[in-house]
Amino acid sequence: MSYVTSAGLLLGGLSIINMILSYQSKHIDPHFWTTVKFQLLMLPLFLVANICIGYGIRIGYKASGNLSYMLVAAKCLEILISLAMGYLFMKELPNWKTWAGIVVIVIGVLLVKQK
Repeated sequence: MSYVTSAGLLLGGLSIINMILSYQSKHIDPHFWTTVKFQLLMLPLFLVANICIGYGIRIGYKASGNLSYMLVAAKCLEILISLAMGYLFMKELPNWKTWAGIVVIVIGVLLVKQK
C-alpha cells in the first residue's frame, strides 16, 4: 500500500510540474516579465507539487529502505511523464532512440534493486 501511495503522490506532483513547464514553453511569451508573472501565478501549484513529491519520496523510502532506488524510480516516472507532456502539448512522438534510452534506464533500475 505504501508503494501505491508513494507512486500516486509522485505521479501527481511530477505531473503538475511538467504540465506547468510544458504549458509555459508552448503558450507563454518568452519575455522576462511575462515569464516572471506566470511563474508567480503558479507558485501555489508548485507548492502543492513539491509537497506531493516530498511525501512521495519519504513514504517510498520508508517502504523500500533505499533512498537511491526511490530517487531513480522517481526520475524514471518523470521521464515517462515528460514523454506524455511532449505528446499532449507538442504532439511529439518518441523515436527508437527514446525507447532504447528507457530500456537502458529500466535495466539500470533492475540492477539497482538487486541485492
